[in-house]
Amino acid sequence: MSAHPLDDPVRSSLEGPLARFAVRRGRVVRMDPDVSPFLMHPEILEPQDWEDIATLFGPRTIVGLNGPERELPTGWSRVETFGLVQLVGTHLETRPFGESVELGAADVPEMLGLVRRTEPGPFLHRTIEFGTYLGVRRNGSLIAMAGERMHPPGWTEISAVCTDPAFRGQGLATDLVRAVGHGIRARGEEPFLHASDANVRAIELYLSIGFELRRTSRLTLVRTPASNLG
Repeated sequence: MSAHPLDDPVRSSLEGPLARFAVRRGRVVRMDPDVSPFLMHPEILEPQDWEDIATLFGPRTIVGLNGPERELPTGWSRVETFGLVQLVGTHLETRPFGESVELGAADVPEMLGLVRRTEPGPFLHRTIEFGTYLGVRRNGSLIAMAGERMHPPGWTEISAVCTDPAFRGQGLATDLVRAVGHGIRARGEEPFLHASDANVRAIELYLSIGFELRRTSRLTLVRTPASNLG
């Protein structure tokens, strides 16, 4: 068991506040595939675990595994390994953002379009069910957003922070992060977030507004076999 809920936020979310999205097979649990591709898995994967992951995700699907690179079973392939930083909003000053609006199900098509243009990370047509999402519109078009993702007990992750390239440099991401964090604090929780360790610009921004580095980790993307070989 992890000593802190942020040590494995996917696990602590699926075993707690986000249990309604859990799809379990053996020792592995994935998020509802319409909501998120995240996976909870044991540190040491046994042959049956690999088979269960392949069954949960289906053939030729990319899956993210936590921790160092592993020796892969026959039929699996490695796509990419990269580092993540986990930042906690220790000194983040939160406040409402008057230009922001709360986004709902009717906004999802535009949200998906913004995600395609900016690539902030996984966002599917039901990801909005994780929590509150705030957006900024200009001339009726959605040009920036941020929202909530993992919910380890006592914490909420800020995610999907993105701004249309034509509107960057105006501080919209900062204002939206502060506003989402304001809602999190209003519930008596604390904000945190993740970023690729290669995204130096974003990390510098988050550190400058009061986030602190808590830990680093590795994520390996692997592709499931063309068919269930188990």
